[in-house]
Order: sequence, then structure tokens, then C-alpha cells
Amino acid sequence: MSCLLWVSVVMHNIIDTVVDLVFRLIYCSGARSNKLRPIKHPFLINSASSLAAKIRTKQLSSEKLVQACIDRIVEVNADLNCVVDSRFQEALAEARSVDQFLESTSLSVDELERDKPFLGVPFTCKESIQAAGMNHTMGLVSRKGTKASEDSTVVARVKAGGGILLAVTNIPEFIWQESRNNVYGQTNNPYDFHRTAGASSGGCAAAVAACLVPMAVGSDTGGSIRMPCYFCGLFGHMPTTGLISTKGIYFRTGEETDPTMSTAGTLTRYAEDISPMLKLLVGENVDKLKLDTQVDMKQLRLSFVVDFNEMRMSRLNGETRTVLEKAVSYLEERCGSKVNKVTLPELSHSYNLWHYWLEREWHTLAYELGNKQYTVSGVRELVKMVLGRSEFTVPTVLKLLESSLLPVAPKQWAEDKTAKLRQTLIEELGDDGVLVLPSFPTTAHQHYVPFFRPFNFCFWAIVNVLHFPATQVPLGLSRDGLPLGLQVVATPYNDHLCIAVAQELENAFGGYVPPCAVVSYYL
Repeated sequence: MSCLLWVSVVMHNIIDTVVDLVFRLIYCSGARSNKLRPIKHPFLINSASSLAAKIRTKQLSSEKLVQACIDRIVEVNADLNCVVDSRFQEALAEARSVDQFLESTSLSVDELERDKPFLGVPFTCKESIQAAGMNHTMGLVSRKGTKASEDSTVVARVKAGGGILLAVTNIPEFIWQESRNNVYGQTNNPYDFHRTAGASSGGCAAAVAACLVPMAVGSDTGGSIRMPCYFCGLFGHMPTTGLISTKGIYFRTGEETDPTMSTAGTLTRYAEDISPMLKLLVGENVDKLKLDTQVDMKQLRLSFVVDFNEMRMSRLNGETRTVLEKAVSYLEERCGSKVNKVTLPELSHSYNLWHYWLEREWHTLAYELGNKQYTVSGVRELVKMVLGRSEFTVPTVLKLLESSLLPVAPKQWAEDKTAKLRQTLIEELGDDGVLVLPSFPTTAHQHYVPFFRPFNFCFWAIVNVLHFPATQVPLGLSRDGLPLGLQVVATPYNDHLCIAVAQELENAFGGYVPPCAVVSYYL
């Protein structure tokens, strides 16, 4: 088996080298294409929490903030293609109402912060999450023009916390590693327009990273929050699964009985915004978490993994491995205890396990792709695609073919492997430990590269299988000016540990780095 793994590593390295060479030639010999316009209003780079504080204390009006975000969207969205539907006039009216309310309210600043932590702060959600009156096509041509009739639970909760929905953002056609579909086209990375912003919350990540909005709501089934946050240099938190209602996410009603790997979560530029956003999303389940618990870093137990030994996944390149090792070394010194490097054999089956559980919950995918009016045939769509007549993207057709033609892992094997990995990590981490994992083998890749490396997303997806919480943490930029990072994982209901480590690493390594200049002379 070790010989087979060695051969796999060699073959992967050869293929990855060839792919990198070809795409560097395609995209101007690897030249970084970053022409993102400067940020004209420096306050746009602030955290959502600090902006809310400025609004509560009348240092900044909600109307001025919302208008500045609108101006920014109008200015750069043609380059990024991340916002796909907007409600600018309605948002401005809501912002003016906030400012008027603050002029007359008798509530104290502390009471406002407690009841409406994001009062007057704009946000976005991905287009596959229902927002009343906004597009809800899920990237399907058959749903073009479809509007959501009501808010999803998560959008309603952020609004109840004072947030002002400004827009909805681009996604893939259901599942893929790039935010591209035949309704809206392709979203570009703010750090390099030639590269992907990730998916499926890629439009949200691009919008937050480029300072179009300070925060966004996404969902995560196989890295759908953490992937774009890594590629776009953000903090992305996937909470303990099962705490947040899925009502209004894709076709979900919130009343499904089958277990799901999917959960809503947060996309922010700063770690301080994660907990207040999470409190809103979790709602009545907030008491199951310990978000206000102070974490003593010196008492925290640390484990980390470098290699998954999954033969279909690429190995970490030099920069991604180095940044992981630097972060682990820092945490080891900060915590004052020995970090435990663990080997988890079950990680070598990451894709098979994720694929098994996905098929369990998305067994109606072919029907949903037909807008719940007919079942889509992968073979038929492949023929239509060859003839140039299919309305679906290549990844969707390939997923349909995989689901219909290729067997999933045996039920007993998959569930035993999952249970063993879950139990091993619960014993390893307990309620006072975190696991540091790589995010991805490389920095954000050029558009279309995932077709040649389709399994690398499993660095994120295996955490979905476990239903554990995880925080994607930005750790500065690579030599090419692209975001680097890692993910921090904890056992269920210990989200506060992930967030605490994320804040510690933000303090040490700087966290989010803007993708463009900030020009203060516009003030």
C-alpha cells in the first residue's frame, strides 16, 4: 500500500506540474491579473462589529455606509461578477429608518448592541439562500427569473439582528468548486481576476474580500464556506451541524428528516464578527454553544495533520506547508504544551466517505435539477452537451453521471469508517482541544483547473462528514500575492475553541489583507 501511495504521489506531482505549466501559459505565463479599484472610503475595510458600534454611537450613519457599499458594488462588480441581484433603494430606505430610530430611541448603546448587534450594517447572502423578492435560481436556467417569496430562516435572523440585506451573490450550478453557471456566468477572485473565488459561497467571499459588504451568510456542505474564504483571504466559520435551520437553503424546507452535512455559516474579514453573527444564526440553540466562554490558550490541547494520504488528492506545496508549520509552531509556543501530530488512516478515504453521505441526502439531485418538474438524465445531458444543446454546466453533467453510473461506498464500510474517525477525534480533542488541518494544497488556482484536480476540496469536505465545527483562518499572502490559510476544527458544540484560535492567529499573523489599495484622501 505504501508503494501504491508513493506511485500516486509521483504521478500527482507530474500531472500537477504539467497542469500548472499549461495554465500559466494560458493565463499570460502566470502574470497576476489584479486591477481591482482602490477602496475610496476607508471605513469600508472595518469589521462589521466596529461599523455597528459607529452607527450605534452616531459616528457613522447607516445611510452613509449603505450608500458607500452600493457605490463600491457599482464600481467593481463588472470585474468580479459576484453580485447577481440587488435591492439598493430598499436598503437605503431601511438605512434611513435606522438613523431615524437612533435619533429617537431611549435604548442605551449596550441594549442596542445586545438586541440588534448589527443594526444598520449591510450584508449579502448567496443566491441559493432565499431572500424575499430576490433572485432564487440556484444557477439553473430552468429557474431563470424565479424570485424568493419569503426569507430563509438565516436571512430573517440576521435582519432581526439589525442587518440590512443589500444583495444576493453568485454560486455554481448546485455543486462545484467555482462560482459559475449558465444564468450569471463566472465570479472572479478579487486578488487575481484569472483565478477562482471558490464555491459555492464564492460570490459572497468575493464581495466581502473586495469590501462590497462587511459580512455575508453562506452555507457549507463540502467546504462551500471555507473554500471561498481560503481563496479570498477571509474568516469562514462552519458551525456544529444541526444547530441552524436549513429552511430556505436551496430547496430545503427545514422539515427534512434525513441527516445532513449542510449548515449555514459566516463569512467575515475579521474574527471578531464570527461569534455575534453565529449567535443570530443559531437562534434558540445558542445555549448549546459556549460562545462567551473565555479560552485559556495555555490550557488548550493542540493536534495537527499535514498529510491525508488520499491518493486522489494533491500534496501540499511548499508555501501552504510552511504556513501551516509556522502557525502550529506559534500555537505550540503560545500554549506552552507539546503539539500532537496525528495520523488518521481514515482520511485516506476522504472522498469516498463524503460522496457516500452526499448521496444519502441528495438522492433527489436529478429531480431538483429539473426544478422538481422532471428527472434529469446524465447520459441524455451528456449527448445534448456534445451537440451544444444542454442547459447545464459540465460539472453538473459529470455529477449526474457519477451518481447514476458509479457505485457509492458500501453502507456498512462507510458508516463504520465515519464512526471510527469521529470517535478517534473526539477522544483526541475532547472538549479542550483543536485540530489544525491544511485548507488546500495550493493558493487559489486559475479558472477551470478543478477539472484536473477535482478531489482537492476534500481537505474541507471531510469535516462536513464528521459534523464538527471548523473555522477557516487567513494567514497573509503568498509570494504571488494570493491568500494563504488553514482551518481549525473542534468537536461538536466547541465552536468557541475554533474561534479563539482563529483570533489568536489573526493577532499573530495579521489575518485579512486587502486585495487593493485603500486611499484615505477620498475622505
